Amino acid sequence: MSRITQIWKDTADELINKVTWPTWEELRSSTIIVIVASILFALAISLIDQAFGFIIDILYSLLK
Repeated sequence: MSRITQIWKDTADELINKVTWPTWEELRSSTIIVIVASILFALAISLIDQAFGFIIDILYSLLK
């Protein structure tokens, strides 16, 4: 049981004293970058999907 207690103490010590946490400004700017990148990737994937759908529609219409 003391081993589990020691693990929890070491974990708490590392999270409090050794981890470098970002500032709110760094966190905010990183979050904005992730949101913008996610939107751009979603738009790119949507455009590619629509283009492939258009091409497939043309190919199917030629086979009829």
